[in-house]
Amino acid sequence: MATDYGYDSGLGFPETVRRHRVPAGLRAPFEGRTWREFGYVLLSLPISIVMFTYAVTMILLGAGLLVTFLGIPVFAAGLAGCRGLGALERARARGLLGLEVGDPEPLKMRKSGFMAWMGAVLKSGTSWRTLLYSVLHLPWATFSFVVAVNFWVYGWALLTYPLWFWVFPAYVGQDGLQLYGDQTHHIYLDNPFEIGVTALVGLLFTLATPWIVRALTTVDRVMVHGLLGPTRLTARVVELESDRGVVVDTAAADLRRIERDLHDGAQARLVALAMDLGLAKEKLTEDPAAAARMVDEAHGEVKTALQELRDLARGIHPAVLTDRGLDAALSAVASRCTVPVQVEVDLPARPAPAIEGIAYFTVSELLQNISKHSRATFAAVDVWRVENRLLLQVVDNGVGGADVSSGSGLAGLAERLDAVDGILVVDSPVGGPTRVTAELPWRGERV
Repeated sequence: MATDYGYDSGLGFPETVRRHRVPAGLRAPFEGRTWREFGYVLLSLPISIVMFTYAVTMILLGAGLLVTFLGIPVFAAGLAGCRGLGALERARARGLLGLEVGDPEPLKMRKSGFMAWMGAVLKSGTSWRTLLYSVLHLPWATFSFVVAVNFWVYGWALLTYPLWFWVFPAYVGQDGLQLYGDQTHHIYLDNPFEIGVTALVGLLFTLATPWIVRALTTVDRVMVHGLLGPTRLTARVVELESDRGVVVDTAAADLRRIERDLHDGAQARLVALAMDLGLAKEKLTEDPAAAARMVDEAHGEVKTALQELRDLARGIHPAVLTDRGLDAALSAVASRCTVPVQVEVDLPARPAPAIEGIAYFTVSELLQNISKHSRATFAAVDVWRVENRLLLQVVDNGVGGADVSSGSGLAGLAERLDAVDGILVVDSPVGGPTRVTAELPWRGERV
């Protein structure tokens, strides 16, 4: 087994990357993943029998009792039990298959009490999907069990036949494993060539079994994810709620940054300027020369304060972006970068102002990172549109090693893009070059 060392910039230590010298097909029968998947298939049959029996019994009992008031509570209890069994199945898939599937939406109860709970269980789509899973999984679990066990048993039995074929002449009274037999002819696998061929066939079965089991559990993954996990609508609602929280947090952080920059920068300078002008006013009659110097210094402070206010406004939403679009705005940002930057913007039209602003902010942050950390001598910015997506790419020839997972500014930038259904992809091997690609949804400018 060979060992390589890659750099994990999130922790600052080398990350061990193992490369197996044995091909995957040969080591698959001995891997832990194979045995976990085989254990999942073995457990599926008894568990599915319990689930099927419970679901069918409760539903038929509830249907039979519909003529009375007890039918609906029995229905609800049956569905609630199926939901519990579904939670068990999600945990089993998570532990043995490594399938990360989220919990479905909880029951929505506007009121408290047994009647409200019963109505919520009956109205929940999760309850009925779990019932469907309980019914459909039994035939599939039976098929998977039979196929996996037969391939596994016959494969290992044939592979190890050279070790135990002596059992037949010693205890069964025949020369070996019988391949064919009738009243006049009998064919046994008893000579070295036949034993070797039998072991070879067993080897093929043994090597193929892990992949067959993996294919069978793939269907289980689809069933668990589709019937026991959250629906696309539920997942989308959760994602939007998370994105809304990110947007609110980002807006609050931007407001705090603007307030801090104003308080520590322009506001402090303006306060000092007012004090200097007051002192100059007092000295105007007594010492005109000193007053003139103080006014001249105050004039310099005014220029500095104006420049800070311009920089602050440019960081929020520059006027050139509103007036002339991304091409001119990004060219202005590139001109202030400490590294020569080539800018290419190929857009058929201007995107919506919100998307345009996020694109500008993204490129600005990436160019700032290049100026501060990359030690690059050249950078390039490309902006183009592909169908309904706006793509940005910033490339530099610096030292590399940038990582979104390290908790740096790139992580915040990725969260900001994710809040508007955007994507940030960072390709930055140690030693460079660094290529950062951002993807945003395209929304045209409203006329």
